[in-house]
Amino acid sequence: MRWSQLLIPTLKETPAEAEILSHKLLLRAGLVRKLTGGLYTFLPLGLRVLQKIQNIIREEMNRAGAQEVLMPALQPTDIWERSGRYETASDVLFKVKDRGDKQWVLGPTHEEVITTLVAGEINSYRQMPKNFYQIQTKFRDEIRPRFGLMRAKEFIMKDAYSFDVSDDAASESYERMYAAYGRIFRRCGLLAFPVEADTGVIGGKFSHEFVVPAETGEDEMVYCETGAYAANIEKAVSSGPVTPTPKESTGGSPEKFATPGVTTIDALAGEPYGVPASCQIKTLVYSLEGRLILVLLRGDDQLNEAKLAGHLGTTLFRPATADEIVAVLGARPGSLGAVVGVSGNSGVRLILADEVLRGAKGMTTGANEDGCHLRHVEIDRDIAGIEWVDLRTVKEGELCVASGKALKIRRAIEVGHVFKLGTKYSEALDAKFLDENGKSKPCVMGCYGIGVTRTLQAVIEQGNDGFGVIWPITVAPFQICITALDVDPAGEPMRLAEACYKELTDLGYEVILDDRAERPGFKFKDSELIGIPLRLAIGEKSLKDGMVEIKPRGGEMEKISKDAAVKRLVELAGEMRRALEG
Repeated sequence: MRWSQLLIPTLKETPAEAEILSHKLLLRAGLVRKLTGGLYTFLPLGLRVLQKIQNIIREEMNRAGAQEVLMPALQPTDIWERSGRYETASDVLFKVKDRGDKQWVLGPTHEEVITTLVAGEINSYRQMPKNFYQIQTKFRDEIRPRFGLMRAKEFIMKDAYSFDVSDDAASESYERMYAAYGRIFRRCGLLAFPVEADTGVIGGKFSHEFVVPAETGEDEMVYCETGAYAANIEKAVSSGPVTPTPKESTGGSPEKFATPGVTTIDALAGEPYGVPASCQIKTLVYSLEGRLILVLLRGDDQLNEAKLAGHLGTTLFRPATADEIVAVLGARPGSLGAVVGVSGNSGVRLILADEVLRGAKGMTTGANEDGCHLRHVEIDRDIAGIEWVDLRTVKEGELCVASGKALKIRRAIEVGHVFKLGTKYSEALDAKFLDENGKSKPCVMGCYGIGVTRTLQAVIEQGNDGFGVIWPITVAPFQICITALDVDPAGEPMRLAEACYKELTDLGYEVILDDRAERPGFKFKDSELIGIPLRLAIGEKSLKDGMVEIKPRGGEMEKISKDAAVKRLVELAGEMRRALEG
């Protein structure tokens, strides 16, 4: 391809809308253009990268035994109602009506559709295992689209779904996909780590995310440097707080004391009360289906709402209002607790306590009376009806449950997610089979997603420098850029450029010939910005000595004989590819 014939609208200045580096480079390198918030058009170079990532995914999915299908993006609501997600996932669903006023869903994912398909096509254990995948546009009603392709309303995803006869067989399918994901991300040039993850609204027994470390990532990964443990912050556990929870009694029965104006953990920890946060029980109140849920945490801990949602099996809870709380508990936030006026209260649905509080003694909590607290609280003695749950967010420096070493936390970008679903969807949508004894059983499922457009931006986030993008050769829009410094068709630089272009193209390489009548520095900056892995510069000055210049993106320039240029480019391209693909 000739640069002059392509739409490559590079920008010197960064548009104001771009907040993070990879988003800035997407725009500056002319890969995408924004239509409106959360919607982007892929330009020629961006589409070439996207297609290469898709091809790698297809190759590895096929290698792992999955079969490609293509399902409707427009889905009927009844299958979502049957799975229960029409309500539990309602906050992300785009709902549209047709001319007959019938409601539909624009698919954010396809568990319901694929399970409905399998329910009609597979009925015997002899037809399994099966794994189906697609690469398709998805739609999610993001409340705040941001960071370019990282969080968009419309995006491209690879989703796959496995169907097996047993948990053991499903685990084998899961491991095949897990291994395939590792190969996919390596081939895309991404340093991606698998971490234990929360299953979220997808549901299921367990899952792993593949994340790319990046300071601009929206996720946080908790890990041990020994390699013994890694998990998303929403799933992570530890050996507990660095400061132990008090387990020694400090007196008799709970004793009420006045705390006028004290409504925060910090205020109670300060003078004149001096109750350390680690000795306080924090009471958070949520509303679910018209009744209250009390969540008890140690005063210096933060609630992990993903863990709460996982325990409740829904995301449809919300913080209770002050009026709702007063009506049931008789006090306002800041003076709340579970000791007084809670046992037998019909307005209280559940009392959930974090495991860190188990056996806690000598604690202080709200008295359910404005301006009053209780001291000498022993949680096992004084609070009835507790359900014990891991609800807290792990903190850096706490000890790893596997190695006993200090945990670290860093930001990351999620690029893939694998789930072992069990029978949640197959039971709801009647995807059953007859086993070898003629007994009807639900299929055991797994699902496996890769954010294709997000992966593209993650590659940029991980591969860049002060000059622009540094594409891995496997996904670069072109592998080689030939830059003619003099574009006179009759001149030696352009004639040699044309000859090298033809030879490399005939060898199967994707080459862009920069034939623009621009200054050399301008052309070099553009090739660096868009990130072509190899550049061959041909100018009259070097040709006087029979030489040309080869520069790997991000590497050192080398002068080489013009007659050896093509061979050297082939060598370098091969080295780059082998480093990624093995």
